Amino acid sequence: MEILGYLAAIIAALAFAILVFFLVKVLKETQRTMSNVADTLEGLEKQMEGITLETTALLNKTNRLADDINDKTTRLNTLVDGVKNIGDSVKEFTQSIKNVSHTVNRVAEENKENTAQAIKWSTVVFEMFKKNKKNKLEE
Repeated sequence: MEILGYLAAIIAALAFAILVFFLVKVLKETQRTMSNVADTLEGLEKQMEGITLETTALLNKTNRLADDINDKTTRLNTLVDGVKNIGDSVKEFTQSIKNVSHTVNRVAEENKENTAQAIKWSTVVFEMFKKNKKNKLEE
């Protein structure tokens, strides 16, 4: 029976040795895989640093562009307000001219006879002036 105990101990020792051998093999493969993962992550970290720098530069340019656009928009709004005021002034001026024109037409209609008489007299005065001038030149 003693032999059976030794034989069981030898079998257990062999099984343990085989288990340790395969466990060492698995751990070595795991170590190699983890080393590859670490290298990959290190390369990824370097790439992310480059991307971060480029993104920061792009963000700064975008902010400057947005500030420039806001500044120009403010100036353009001032210009548009000025043009609107000019348009309003022209509109008021046109309305004033229309009012004067209507007033002149109304007064002319009301004083049609007086206007015709004034035109006749101005024609007579003009003719007399021309004759007087002609007479002076002939003398």
